[in-house]
Amino acid sequence: MDKHSKIVGFHDYRDSHGGHKIRTINPTIQSGSTVLFDCYEDMKFSHQGQYSGVTYGTSGLSTQKAFEEAMCSLENGHSSFAFSSGISAIINALMAFTRSGDEVLIVDNVYGPTASFCHKVLTKFDIKITHIESNIGAEINEYINNKTKLIFLESPGSNTFEIQDLTAIVEVAKKSDIITIIDSTWATPLYLKPLDLGIDVSIHSATKYICGYSDVLLGCVTINKKHSKIFDEYLHTIENFANPHDCYLALRGLRSLRARLKSHEQSAYEIARWLKSVEIVDTVIHPGLDSHPQHHLWKKYFTGASGLFSFTFKDKYSEEKIAIFMNALEMFGLGYSWGGFKSLATARQYKRDGEDVHQGKHLIRLNIGLENTQDLIEDLKSSFATLD
Repeated sequence: MDKHSKIVGFHDYRDSHGGHKIRTINPTIQSGSTVLFDCYEDMKFSHQGQYSGVTYGTSGLSTQKAFEEAMCSLENGHSSFAFSSGISAIINALMAFTRSGDEVLIVDNVYGPTASFCHKVLTKFDIKITHIESNIGAEINEYINNKTKLIFLESPGSNTFEIQDLTAIVEVAKKSDIITIIDSTWATPLYLKPLDLGIDVSIHSATKYICGYSDVLLGCVTINKKHSKIFDEYLHTIENFANPHDCYLALRGLRSLRARLKSHEQSAYEIARWLKSVEIVDTVIHPGLDSHPQHHLWKKYFTGASGLFSFTFKDKYSEEKIAIFMNALEMFGLGYSWGGFKSLATARQYKRDGEDVHQGKHLIRLNIGLENTQDLIEDLKSSFATLD
């Protein structure tokens, strides 16, 4: 039985009332600030740092722990920690492992708020931020110096979808004892196992596929054994925690993740392949397609693809034309985030590694939801017609 099957399967959460056990297959939502000790001796041990139990609500209660344990199992990690959002998870991971005078290398396709935090906050603490190529591999060695403390990856990026050569980067990092962190949200814990590849820290915005219904903000950090103590001590200092109700919804989302993800994946492939046949479409940017520049790396590291990808038009349309196209969409909502049941679309121009991506054309990013695939294709057809 694989680990996801165990999480989906029966769990015996026990409570009691009226002298009888109450057994449910999901945990109760435990919320609170004060946690009662069984005895004074336990309270005394807590003051001395010798108590292994939970001492206060900011440490996370049973619902949060149940979600963290499930994520840790899926990620093959040593410990997992839930946070109030994906970016909160990223921020805390960066803060825990850096100090004044360090240098952080970040791939140029990272989530926008990640780069923003690095430049607007970390630099205030005399931490140098260096951008590196989005499709980098062993050549990352050229950027390493005696101040390089951490490498932050996102593979693939969630807009332009470049993929890094992960094991090549890990090999270089380990030679200099540099910490590697990856935002692995696109793949979910089912389609990529970063810690198995030697990466030290894996981060997920559980807001996306893990929760799956666009009604939760949640993040999770999973760490290997070597670096777990550092992060645990950091968390005990800042007392960060996630909302127990959100953790409950995320745990419930994990039960159906495999089924939902398969549907997202199949529909996205069908729509991506159809788009390649559309006359006005230039490039379809989907890591699972042979045409993707790093498709060989996707095949090497990933066991599947999610439902998020982009495409460009052959013509460089004006903002006015793009607005007409986007506003004509009916089934695709115009909104940020992804990984939910609702199909979404965004349109932006991007720079990567200092240059315009795809000649400065707008990238139309599609989050393929759980609607009927043919209905989504028909919606795109109707919107394409507005560009004639």
